[in-house]
Amino acid sequence: MIKLPEKTIGRLSEYRRTLLTCLGKGKTHIYSHELANLHNITAVQVRRDIMLIGYSTTLKKGYDVKALISVISGLIDTDQGMNAAVIGVGNLGKAITSYFNGKRTKLKIVATFDTDPEKANRVIAGVKCYPMSDINKLVKDFDIRIGIMTVPPENAVSVSESLVNAGIKGILNYTSTPLNVPANVHLEEYDMITSLEKVAYFVKEKK
Repeated sequence: MIKLPEKTIGRLSEYRRTLLTCLGKGKTHIYSHELANLHNITAVQVRRDIMLIGYSTTLKKGYDVKALISVISGLIDTDQGMNAAVIGVGNLGKAITSYFNGKRTKLKIVATFDTDPEKANRVIAGVKCYPMSDINKLVKDFDIRIGIMTVPPENAVSVSESLVNAGIKGILNYTSTPLNVPANVHLEEYDMITSLEKVAYFVKEKK
């Protein structure tokens, strides 16, 4: 198992998405500078990332698109696939569930959870919603390893604790509340308000 930096994993996921689009358009080979231009980075960075995963080519026409997708997929994906759940089925939770499912064969949202009793046992955005009280049992029954949190900020800490206690090993936090999790749980945090304010700052600077 190759141990790679988080930023490299992020770029590899982006490369794969681009490569899949290229493949869908009939493109069979791609140069590092072409891939770099599509991601606004340098060709040196692309070549460095691809060398890190042990892929190389001697072809003058660049990387084999299908082969590179296979190598990246073998690194990022698991053979048996991985299941995720969305916690909090408000507007954002519904949007994420609806958008993501079907995008990857090896990564699926198999359940959603909410404290609203009117949402329990209903199919929302194509996935069944369960009460939070069932999370311990269903994490084990469905082999859910990733929790995607879209709950109100004031509930974030208690929900993250519930996820950890249930056996979740990865959390994607869409709330504005910073979390602390055990070392054996991987945490990614994305605060849309902070991201938007960052964009607004740089737009202001360009006046």
